[in-house]
Amino acid sequence: MPLSPLISADELHDRLQAGDSIRLLDVRYRLEKPDGRADHRAGHLPGAVYVDMDTELATHGAPSEGRHPVPSRAVLQDAARRWGLDGGDAVVVYDDYRSVSAARAWWLLTRSGVGHVRVLDGGLAAWTAAGYPLETGDVVPEAGSIVLDELTGDIATIDDAAEWPGRGVLIDARAPERFRGETEPYDPIAGHIPGAVNLPAGALLVGDGFAEPAALRDAFATVGVSDGTPVAAYCGSGLTAAHTALAGAVAGIEVTVYPGSWSQWSNTPGRPVATGH
Repeated sequence: MPLSPLISADELHDRLQAGDSIRLLDVRYRLEKPDGRADHRAGHLPGAVYVDMDTELATHGAPSEGRHPVPSRAVLQDAARRWGLDGGDAVVVYDDYRSVSAARAWWLLTRSGVGHVRVLDGGLAAWTAAGYPLETGDVVPEAGSIVLDELTGDIATIDDAAEWPGRGVLIDARAPERFRGETEPYDPIAGHIPGAVNLPAGALLVGDGFAEPAALRDAFATVGVSDGTPVAAYCGSGLTAAHTALAGAVAGIEVTVYPGSWSQWSNTPGRPVATGH
């Protein structure tokens, strides 16, 4: 049986206590507070290195590229070396909100050839709830030497997203009111990609942690995903879509991510918009 992409706080703690070499990455990021450095310094898993979403897990350009375009191989590799990663390292990533940011790091690293990447299920809250210690201050590891591959597979372009509903299921992972076009707090147009179906991230969680694999499969089934169905996901800016892909990996369902997501679609003239259910 393949190793789950998730790791529990207990398993992680036990492995660290046993002396296993695991690189810990703290990927704290929220729309309302994109810079998580202060929170990292105030308390993080021992040895965890802070990862910056906006400069290391994304790049920035024209609005038509979306809010969080994927970084180049060179940018991501430089960042991974700053985090201290070497080839063959086991990596665990976490954040403090539903594993959405951690999922972005998991998605980028696994698709760049890093073979041992897992996400702390339940994130920082699960670690502290178990009574395990935190440390404060900055963590500056010795630079690593990892060599990453170009991102391959499971990445959809804007044209792929437009065509996807004709051959499979295109999931919109945003909140239902944003999907329906009743509100849009971040992007210039409200609505969704025609043919998409709505499966909000919250439907895949129990508290801050992921639901069990069978429950995840049931959730995907509610939007028409069955064995062999081609599945792609998008969200507002490509982060929660990676979270949907992580949930799919837990459930044994391959999910292609459209990283440009609604922020790219709604900033690209001529793209049609659907509203309602």
